[in-house]
Amino acid sequence: MRASDRAYAALKEDILQWRLAPGTVLGETEQSERLGISRTPLREAITRLAAEGLIDTQRGRAGVVTDVSPANLPELFELREALETQAARLAARRRNTQTFEQLREDFLAAPAALTDGASGYYDLVARLDAAIDDAVANPFLLASLAGLRNHLARIRRLAQDNPARLAESVSEHLLIVQAILDRDEMLAAQATAVHLRKSLANLLDATGTAAGVVTSSTKGTP
Repeated sequence: MRASDRAYAALKEDILQWRLAPGTVLGETEQSERLGISRTPLREAITRLAAEGLIDTQRGRAGVVTDVSPANLPELFELREALETQAARLAARRRNTQTFEQLREDFLAAPAALTDGASGYYDLVARLDAAIDDAVANPFLLASLAGLRNHLARIRRLAQDNPARLAESVSEHLLIVQAILDRDEMLAAQATAVHLRKSLANLLDATGTAAGVVTSSTKGTP
């Protein structure tokens, strides 16, 4: 792997996991030493992350981690619903039966796994996302989804897990998986839309955000 690719992956993970909080200045000397690379590959990595909206390079050559706010959730979910419902339709049309049959079995077993924490369930949801992406096979749609997911992943870090919501989410994902297996494009899209609207309501409640307004308790780094 090239040095710039390693730097890109490391910086992106640090930003998504809030190890590099919004507003952090990415000094070239400091980051080059931390990542063990020269400045040229670091600059290449920062340019890629700036294109994804994770770093602002307008405020200086080094770059600054962009701000993120729950107030943006309604707008982000409007775009997410448009993209993911179409992805669900295409997945229902093009899916690999074996892949989604295994996902159905895993989601059926998910409620028991939730008693040991949510991390394993999030991994399962990531597998479903990856399976849908593979079935979609549309690089333009997937590129748009990838950029959107970066911003959503950062905002989710502001909210605590809700066990009741996670349990409800299992049933919603099962319906999506079954609709894809049945090649029911309309149901796959509708089930995805319902899931996303409930997820948005939960995130708005968890972050104390109402009608696009962020309360003082949600501002800043968690």
